[in-house]
Amino acid sequence: MTTPPPDGPLFPPVPGASPEPPPPSSSRRGWIIALAVLLVVAIGVIVFLLVRDDGSDEPAASPSESTSSTAPEPTTTTEPESPPAAAGCAPNGVAAPPGANEVTVVDVDGDGKPDKAWISPGADRQFGITTASGATFSIPIESASPEPASAVVNLVQKDKLPIALVSTGREALLYSLAQCEVKPVANAQGQPYTFDLGFAGAGTGVGCSGADLDLAGLNAVAAADGTFTVTRTFVTLDADARNATNGSPEDVATGAAADEAVVTTAQEVSCGELVAGNPADGPVEPQ
Repeated sequence: MTTPPPDGPLFPPVPGASPEPPPPSSSRRGWIIALAVLLVVAIGVIVFLLVRDDGSDEPAASPSESTSSTAPEPTTTTEPESPPAAAGCAPNGVAAPPGANEVTVVDVDGDGKPDKAWISPGADRQFGITTASGATFSIPIESASPEPASAVVNLVQKDKLPIALVSTGREALLYSLAQCEVKPVANAQGQPYTFDLGFAGAGTGVGCSGADLDLAGLNAVAAADGTFTVTRTFVTLDADARNATNGSPEDVATGAAADEAVVTTAQEVSCGELVAGNPADGPVEPQ
């Protein structure tokens, strides 16, 4: 009969001797290696994340992409267009009659160049304009007055309408110079508008008042004491300077002396600083 071995070791340890550690198994070695690998990977991930946080969160631009999304678009400079120059009146090959007195006046056709006004002599005397562009247009001076005609040309009212005042000594004829022609301005009755120069008792002169050169008929009436009362009536032209409308008369001076400017001006044909009959201000009919 066989006796079973005791529960303890076959050879109990010798008193005072250290027990030997049991040899590691192969599965234990595998776990140790796996832990080491995980530790290395974890350290690598931490280092990568630290380095990445130090840089920009934006992905690096490729060589074909712009490095800045806010870079301005290239601009091209466009030269501003110059306003087209006014053509002026079309040249027509017509010239002023021989012997006409020509004087340089304001620009009447809007091309920015001064033009010329003229008066021709003789029984068929004419008033006309020759523009810098080479156009000539005119009209016969129809008046029974034997006095030499004279004229002034200017731009009147706020809209700078070109007009001419032609004095015959008895009346002043009002002409429009718009649209490259000389046309009589019509009054309310459709007749040619004229300013009386003392011949008919309705007025004594014509002038252009204020900064805008508003056209006005003038009348200087003498009192018994030799002083004068001067009345002014504004005349408004339409947009084409073809029709005239009278305003209400108003007194501009009372008790004025005969040599005061307000009286002498009321006995002239003028517009602004230009006075008809003065050879430097406008044409005078040759004799």
